[in-house]
Amino acid sequence: MSFQDFRFPQVQQDLGLTIEETELFAEVAPLQLRDEFVEMLTEGTTLALAINTEKAKSEFIIAPMLLELRRSMGDRFGLFSGVELAVDPGRGLNGICDFLITRSARQFILSAPLIAIVEARNDNLRTGLGQCIASMYAAQMFNQQSGATSGLVFGVVTTGSAWKFLRLEGSVVTLDLMEYYIDRAGQILGILAKIIREG
Repeated sequence: MSFQDFRFPQVQQDLGLTIEETELFAEVAPLQLRDEFVEMLTEGTTLALAINTEKAKSEFIIAPMLLELRRSMGDRFGLFSGVELAVDPGRGLNGICDFLITRSARQFILSAPLIAIVEARNDNLRTGLGQCIASMYAAQMFNQQSGATSGLVFGVVTTGSAWKFLRLEGSVVTLDLMEYYIDRAGQILGILAKIIREG
């Protein structure tokens, strides 16, 4: 068993969590986007949606979005892709994370995960919720074992074109009622920037 084996809504019973729903980021200001980035993202999105594979969406939409966030915020956070997080394999709290954003800017050693980003399967955000929640829970445990002071961890499930945010605090997972679409890339990056600044 691993992160991807957790299903929503069963994950809440599996991990002893409570699920709530609210608007988490409705008031967040969009990040100002560079014209060059908008042009590149538009071309990448068109290509990824035409190819319509998870790999294409990861390479042409998700990774460029995260790189632009890193460019705009400097060295404020670490960005990891395809790394293993193995906190408690006996409980299935292990696996390869699509993307992790960390509180620390260090890139050679994974430390203090803040945001777990999961690529949804079959263009359905709901299919990624169980995996994302399990990854967030494992990140929270990782942080506790490492002595990190904040127990707050965020998650994102994305198809590339649609993005849904989650927050884990203690044993409560809050799902954002809103979904954000790639035509609002500035809003998505604004939310991620706010999490990094305040998380």
